[in-house]
Amino acid sequence: MEKKRRICIIGAGISGLAACKYLLERGFRPVVFEADRSIGGLWKSTPASTRLQSARWDYQFSDFPWPDKVKEVCPDSKQVMEYVESYAQRFDLIRHVRFGEKVEGIEYVGVGEEEMKAWDMWGGTGDAFGCGRRGVWHVTVRQEEDGAVEVHIMDFVILCVGRFSGLPNIPTFSKNKGSDVFNGKVIHSMDYSNMDSTAVTELVKGKRVIIVGYLKSAVDIAAECANINGPKCPCTMIVRTKRWNVSQMKVWGIPISYMYLNRFSELLLHKPGEGLILSLLATILSPLRWIFSKFTESYLRKTIPMKKYDMIPKHSFFQGVAAGLFCILPEHFYDKVEEGSIILKPSKTFEFIKNGVLVEGDATPINADVVIYATGFKGDQKLRNMFISSWFQKIVVGTEDTIVPLYRECIHPQIPQMAIIGYSENLSNLYTSEMRARWLACFLDNGFILPSKRDMEKNIIEWDNYYKTYSGNSSECYRRSCIAPVHTWYNDQLCKDMRCNPRRKKGFFADLFLPYGPIDYAGLELKK
Repeated sequence: MEKKRRICIIGAGISGLAACKYLLERGFRPVVFEADRSIGGLWKSTPASTRLQSARWDYQFSDFPWPDKVKEVCPDSKQVMEYVESYAQRFDLIRHVRFGEKVEGIEYVGVGEEEMKAWDMWGGTGDAFGCGRRGVWHVTVRQEEDGAVEVHIMDFVILCVGRFSGLPNIPTFSKNKGSDVFNGKVIHSMDYSNMDSTAVTELVKGKRVIIVGYLKSAVDIAAECANINGPKCPCTMIVRTKRWNVSQMKVWGIPISYMYLNRFSELLLHKPGEGLILSLLATILSPLRWIFSKFTESYLRKTIPMKKYDMIPKHSFFQGVAAGLFCILPEHFYDKVEEGSIILKPSKTFEFIKNGVLVEGDATPINADVVIYATGFKGDQKLRNMFISSWFQKIVVGTEDTIVPLYRECIHPQIPQMAIIGYSENLSNLYTSEMRARWLACFLDNGFILPSKRDMEKNIIEWDNYYKTYSGNSSECYRRSCIAPVHTWYNDQLCKDMRCNPRRKKGFFADLFLPYGPIDYAGLELKK
């Protein structure tokens, strides 16, 4: 039965497509606004060498397995796009997407700010459309083709705009120390990713390239530059923070997931909302967490020449996992370092000069023709920019010393009739976005009501304490809200809200020691 509620989804990436699919299953007819001309989000434009950061069986929709022809453990970006497009076709999602329509702002009208602040329950009643008789969203959309602007009235808005795209993070410099004094070309990894292979080759071939950063985009771009130029014209990576980047997801023959991503590994952590027994277990078993981390680090030190190149991080491998701040290196990455095609240059700060850059502590500059920032994105600002209300702009992402305040990583306690999917992280964001899309669709279909605003805020504080305890006190770490080490515990909360059985495996030991993944939640709504 078709439901008449007006719902829009902003963004047709992984999260937006999953949200659309599960809303359709429950009888809603959402409209998806997508500024670009294709689906896929950040997968639309990545360096050609980019591959999945997780195995394909962890990065898949629960009810849509990868095709048999894909044999790679970590498929490349082209294969991922083909998979996502097949998913959209299989569930007839494309016809709900309005391409080339950019949302320029959303405004909640009909209820005043003071009244919203006075509510004890979210939206006034705790259900999805509690105040929908008066409160609605005005969604301002500009059409790319002719610039026409239209305002759509919506009962519920789902933001799936992504945290790692759209608004690049560019380092700032003091006067006469920035890129304005540099004679070469300076771009962001976003610009690089939008280039085709011919343009990339033209940009870097025979050029002295400097890459700023040391996470996924940075190492992928460095590998491509090394393939094009070789040791005769090496690229230099300015590494401001050293990372436990790995060559594979196994250590000493043991999959990392067996040490960090199963229910047993979660027993080693103090989790939000745990009871006394689980708290005692976490305290007693906590030394195992240190052992697992040192065990992993010993393998990485043995197999990767990190010490030789002064690349051993100060933080533990576990902290890297907890914050989501590590990546899988491209194939033969350190071989390219060994042959001199890639030069690693650890340095906290640097400044531009006429013919290159000067890093902290060095008297000799690094000459360059091209500098590429792989320095991430301003996800918080991108989210603020969606709102017209100055109050919503101020509160939506919280403050620098707290996590982004989202209950179940989806609902802001102070902002009614709106959800955000895809803002916090897991090692497999597709898997997590699908779970959240399920949860949100159930909520919109009157499957449950939310607790009071006070209880939601209390729960957010518990998660804030968790992230700061295990990810590190740097805002770069805890504000990423990476649920990886407790993703099964997190999914359990979603399942309980939906009145589904969170125990998805057969047998006590399988449930305790085998890692959970998308396939475990296939048919979730059918298995109460």
